[in-house]
Amino acid sequence: MQRVMLKSKIHRATVTDANVDYEGSITLDVELIEAAELLPYEQVHIYNITNGARFQTYVIKGERGKGEVCINGAAAHLAKKGNIIIIASYTFMKTEAAVTHKPVLVYV
Repeated sequence: MQRVMLKSKIHRATVTDANVDYEGSITLDVELIEAAELLPYEQVHIYNITNGARFQTYVIKGERGKGEVCINGAAAHLAKKGNIIIIASYTFMKTEAAVTHKPVLVYV
């Protein structure tokens, strides 16, 4: 049996910008991407703590060390600069592996 498990989470990141004119995605500082073991173009779920919105998008690289967390495209209507969000990625794994699995947790 396969289970969907939390792979990694960036907890309580502050949105630094929202760009509705970009074609889509979330731009993240490379340091956050590496800390959460994400890949460019990997699907992520965004949970907006500030307003309750929930949506999915994909990761693109921002500049290293700038702290960028920018919501792009249509999703920019769901998260504004200053909002607090959770960024989560999930993976499929067999039950045997899931029992001992520990996700990567990044607290901002």
